[in-house]
Amino acid sequence: MTEIQSQADITIVGGGMVGAAMAALLAHANAGWQVVLVEGFPLPGPGEAIHQPSFDDRSTALAYGSIELLQRIGVWDQLSQAATPIQQVHVSDRGHFGGSLIDASAMGLEQVGAVVANAWLGRVLLQHLHELDNVELLAPATVERVTPLAQGAHIDYASADASGRIESQLVVIADGADSPLRAGLGIGVDTQTYHQTAIIANVALNERHDCVAYERFTDQGPMALLPLGGENGCDSALVWTQPTDQVDALLALDDDAFMAQLQQRFGFRLGHFKSVGKRDSYPLQLLVAKEQVRSSLVMMGNAAHFLHPVAGQGFNLALRDCAALTSVLARARRQRQPLGSLQVLQQYEQQQQLDQQATIQFSDKLTRLFSTGALPSAGLRALGFLGLETLPGAKQLLASQTMGQASRRPVFHR
Repeated sequence: MTEIQSQADITIVGGGMVGAAMAALLAHANAGWQVVLVEGFPLPGPGEAIHQPSFDDRSTALAYGSIELLQRIGVWDQLSQAATPIQQVHVSDRGHFGGSLIDASAMGLEQVGAVVANAWLGRVLLQHLHELDNVELLAPATVERVTPLAQGAHIDYASADASGRIESQLVVIADGADSPLRAGLGIGVDTQTYHQTAIIANVALNERHDCVAYERFTDQGPMALLPLGGENGCDSALVWTQPTDQVDALLALDDDAFMAQLQQRFGFRLGHFKSVGKRDSYPLQLLVAKEQVRSSLVMMGNAAHFLHPVAGQGFNLALRDCAALTSVLARARRQRQPLGSLQVLQQYEQQQQLDQQATIQFSDKLTRLFSTGALPSAGLRALGFLGLETLPGAKQLLASQTMGQASRRPVFHR
């Protein structure tokens, strides 16, 4: 087996949505940086099938702030060709008075966000990486260990026909919530289990969605319908959170029985459910790494924080993290500081601390408050929805958090 020794400025482990976005942001920030992206699954060329698990049948709701970042690296024009704008977000609580509407036009915007199929997001990001001269894609290859050095770090990897070592100033670990590299480095996690599982499927209704996203809270957990298929579409991406002990029974139902249960929980705001596609399920928990930075190492994406999908905060927060790290590294380069300097990486951590804490708490508290029918929580949440319409600034705060603008956004340096 061939042994390969190479060097890079920054090595990213994990070629999913976060790793690919991180590579693109870094490559655009400094054409002189050599970035290597290592992924365990094959990363296809243009027109080839994608096998990376995060680029699956699910869809992602991109916040307005995320769209701005994707515009700055030059991929949004292509992404928008198969994206559905979110012009309104309707938030309601099943069985209780009140609700709230986040309206793009009321804020002087064309959209508050957009929904993009993960497979399309992956195709566009990976195609873009292939076009960047300072990004090397190493896949399929398995990273066996990460070893911090006095300055920088090296990774040892194995592929079908070679093994090798890459020495880098900085290693970004973005290999998922169950990150084996994080565990191998002895970095623990704080975990809170919600005893909930998300059922994911694409559904069709007999009325147009008119680019409205629905977030509906029930006593069993939140559910969301995200618009698909453009402005005139009748399709939506379903995220239905259920108590874990009830999920198997729901998944075992035939399509008609499943849609009857869904209709009863969601109501008739979009008319009748006509069909449902393939159903998948994902157990939910809140996971936060106890360390996100060490000398020459950064945890990113789900390896750093894995959130409940309520309000679609996870990937949008990760994308802001990527932009913040890119900004800090660009500043370190101008000041001639090593990219893997602990002092530099702690600047990133401090810069994102407020955004991460606010977003994690928003997601966690929303999930806990709106996943019970017990009093007094049910009464408090009804008052909460009423307050969104009557208290100055409350609705704007919800809108800002949903759009990824509640905290000071990092400045992207070219």
